[in-house]
Amino acid sequence: MMNTMHMTRRSLVTSLAAGALLAHSRPLRAQGLSKIVVSKDPSCGCCTGWVDHLRQAGFSADVVETSEINRVKVRLGVPDDLASCLTAEIGGYVIEGHVPADAIKRLLAEKPAGKGLAVAGMPMGSPGMEMEGMVPETYEVVLFGPSSHKTFARYKGARLL
Repeated sequence: MMNTMHMTRRSLVTSLAAGALLAHSRPLRAQGLSKIVVSKDPSCGCCTGWVDHLRQAGFSADVVETSEINRVKVRLGVPDDLASCLTAEIGGYVIEGHVPADAIKRLLAEKPAGKGLAVAGMPMGSPGMEMEGMVPETYEVVLFGPSSHKTFARYKGARLL
């Protein structure tokens, strides 16, 4: 009887340890990351690189190819001065341009007041804009709303400053 009880405890400990390992190895999507819907021009290669960056960071991404990306930007309220080559939606926010995945994760965790995040233009070295031999640029990720913009984070390439 005592030996059976010991095996049960050992089985319980083994099961708990295996469960903990599985919990740590689950994809981030299973841990609560929202799906991101990315609207992009069908011919945009850097946008595809950005989507790959998001998927590597654990996001599930749906891509909508449209030749009318500017209509998407207008519908979602992206300011002209922050426009880039792609527009995405996640968790009630708009993502404009090559915003690093960790900035999006921070946005979703902190839930600041605002319409979304943007990286204006296409800074060299930002996710999707990496080019061998090119020096990454320093750029700002901007939290924007209907009437204001403020710096949310600064990056050099994909590295947070």
